[in-house]
Amino acid sequence: MKEHLAPILIFIFFLIAPYQLAAQGNSEQNQKEKSKIKKGWTFGALPVISFDTDIGFQYGLLANFYNYGDGSNYPEYRQSIYLEWSRTTKGSGINRFYFDSEHLIPNVRLTADVSYLTEQAMQFFGFNGYNSVYNAAWEDDTDPEYVSRVFYRHDRKIFRIMTSFQGSILKDTNKFRWMAGFAYYDNTIGSVDIDRLNKGKDEDNKLPDVDGLYDKYVQWCAIMPEDATGNKTTYIKAGLVYDSRDFEAFPTKGIWAEAIYSYAPGFLGDGKFDYSKLTLWFRHYISMASKNLILAYRLSYQGTMSGTVPFHMQPHIVPTVMTAATSQGLGGSKSLRGIMRNRVVGDGIVFGNAELRWKFLQMVVFNQNLYLGTNLFADVGRVVDEIEIDVSQEDMGEDSFDDYFAPKTEDFHLSAGLGLKVGLNENFILSIDYGLATDEHDGKSGTYVTLNWLY
Repeated sequence: MKEHLAPILIFIFFLIAPYQLAAQGNSEQNQKEKSKIKKGWTFGALPVISFDTDIGFQYGLLANFYNYGDGSNYPEYRQSIYLEWSRTTKGSGINRFYFDSEHLIPNVRLTADVSYLTEQAMQFFGFNGYNSVYNAAWEDDTDPEYVSRVFYRHDRKIFRIMTSFQGSILKDTNKFRWMAGFAYYDNTIGSVDIDRLNKGKDEDNKLPDVDGLYDKYVQWCAIMPEDATGNKTTYIKAGLVYDSRDFEAFPTKGIWAEAIYSYAPGFLGDGKFDYSKLTLWFRHYISMASKNLILAYRLSYQGTMSGTVPFHMQPHIVPTVMTAATSQGLGGSKSLRGIMRNRVVGDGIVFGNAELRWKFLQMVVFNQNLYLGTNLFADVGRVVDEIEIDVSQEDMGEDSFDDYFAPKTEDFHLSAGLGLKVGLNENFILSIDYGLATDEHDGKSGTYVTLNWLY
């Protein structure tokens, strides 16, 4: 049924859009007049509930607190505090504190993040996109070729501290800004803890104790020994920002562009790695006949400028502001929706997203401003600078080179889908996106329940 859900909803979208837009053209002003100006502190909270066969049942709570002051700048807020605590029955979890304010330091926007993240089964598909073969049968326990449901996984724990500062370059406008900050990552990497994941399972459902792709990469030295178990990394970043958006949470017009240079000196980490990266972002928002119907697109590039990057930091995409628990890809909820997370990893990557966004219903419920929205999207990305891998058949023993590597086959990775958004007081936005991969080597589909529009 999932395979047919996207076309049906897209058809419905375009069937009713002309009628709804006509009504919205006359009602936008009425909606604005009816909306309630919020003052002081407000918050939105949601339970965290999900289930995965190998990770277990996830439970927890997230909350976002907003301070609107005297309400004179509503829906802009003075401070935002985001908290998340979630756990799974198999030991994975998110512990996160995030703060955002343009008023704590005069004329400077400060964001700060302190998080401890654990994942019992973090996705790992090798490097350089299609150059690394993905065999879905190896993780399908109903297939004769089955190896393990966690064959393309490893264990990861991260303690992270991040800050970012932004200030105006010109006195008369806030559109042109400087940016500076730092990030500290303490990564602990290892094999999947099979015994822990098998605890309490029936014999027929237990995971076999076999080497996964991560273990094989370590054995073949495709992952360097000094990198295999993680490391401490501190990078400093500086850049320029141009931002002409009319409203951050749901822009209806404007451009948001950034150029960020980040440098991770060895002496600020554990001395094993010293590298730098350049990250470029360009986002454009265009109103289509109504401020409730927006075309938004995003283009991005990230490349290694110098040094050697630890394999577990390669998926990290350097942000000006960290709005989600992680900023990584390509693949997954924050980059290529419908494509498996971390499917596309390289020394240099490019990707783009295009969305048609529609707020189709706005109302006031229990004195709270509420809206419903939807989005049609298409995502694309690829590796443009490959990670060097020096592995030959001689290094692989009984494993076949062709089962794991397909040199010079990397190409564009495509996905498309649609979503549903529920906005509370303009800034707290529940997002549900469903994406379909166009190539089976990228997986099949993905459903993502997160906060906020993607960009």
